[in-house]
Amino acid sequence: MIYALRTTSGREDIVIDLLITKIKSSGADIKTLLHPAEIKGYIFVEGSLGIIQKTIQGMMHVRGVIETPIKLDEIQHFLEHKKVVIKTTEGDVVEIVGGPFKGEKGKITRIDKVKDEVTIELLDATIPIPVTIAAELVKVLKKTDKEEKE
Repeated sequence: MIYALRTTSGREDIVIDLLITKIKSSGADIKTLLHPAEIKGYIFVEGSLGIIQKTIQGMMHVRGVIETPIKLDEIQHFLEHKKVVIKTTEGDVVEIVGGPFKGEKGKITRIDKVKDEVTIELLDATIPIPVTIAAELVKVLKKTDKEEKE
């Protein structure tokens, strides 16, 4: 059965790490842990209710377990991978929206469609620094002039 754990909002990943550690050390029969990014304050756990309750007892950031089981079809849409395709071209000015260079702006110098990565030359750097990151971590700020004329 799948149950929902209520957690402190924003601490879901910490709770999952704590649960994994406790499951490994105690050998608890818990099969799956799931935290969809769209849902704050909840984690889905697959296992028996008694074992889940025993495992979470006294755990930080856990507020309790909702004792009504959740049907798989109710959370199925969280399990399906949806790939977002962002059309970028070389020369586009982009902002990095994740990772260590978050907030930096740069110009795309190369696109690797196979690896789904882009190489960006940071604009604010005094020396041009090429950075290769996942294409999903960029937001296009300004398209190149070539595409605007087409």
